[in-house]
Amino acid sequence: MPGTFIRGAFISFIPKFFIPVPNVIIFQYNPETMTHAWTQSEAAGEERIQANPLAVKGDPGESFSFTLAMDARDMIADGSVVAQGIATVSGIYTRLAALEMLQFPVDDPSVLGGDSTVPALQAPTVLFVWGPGRIVPVRVTQLSITETLYDPFLNPIHADATITVRVITADELRHLTGPLKEIASTAYDYSKGLRKGLAVANLANAAEGVIGMLPI
Repeated sequence: MPGTFIRGAFISFIPKFFIPVPNVIIFQYNPETMTHAWTQSEAAGEERIQANPLAVKGDPGESFSFTLAMDARDMIADGSVVAQGIATVSGIYTRLAALEMLQFPVDDPSVLGGDSTVPALQAPTVLFVWGPGRIVPVRVTQLSITETLYDPFLNPIHADATITVRVITADELRHLTGPLKEIASTAYDYSKGLRKGLAVANLANAAEGVIGMLPI
């Protein structure tokens, strides 16, 4: 199909010398399907439950699951000179490695425990970018890679990666530190605000027949 398409991406921010260094993982092909799941947050503490049995702790949990396809032959045919060279030498190994590193903890020099000079370990802060309407901070909770083809040096040249990401909640964002906190919080507030606006816009779709059925 002709035309320009926006590609989804992961953007991980690795803290280096108190400055977040972005690593952009652009999807070679956008997934054709995606599962967007929600789970209600846990009940509030005992005191709040006694005051209001319907009370909950906060925003609901949110996750995305999808499968990414990667192919070195298309990278060689359609990519830049640099991409062609990387794909020729190592297949799709670099793409797989970038996805795998989204689960490994990194040293955060902005987080020091007490008097310790040893940086704390944190999972990398990752932005899941799915068009201008969905830019959310996430953690990769599951990654399963199926490699199907190899080059003569056993570098994978085709693979499907099944990925599940969990959106970081507002409560969890409070525990981030340094510039990473600002980046993740801005993305979370932006997507939440956009969702609220779209929900309000949906009021225009209310059918008069349905409104008439309500006991009001």
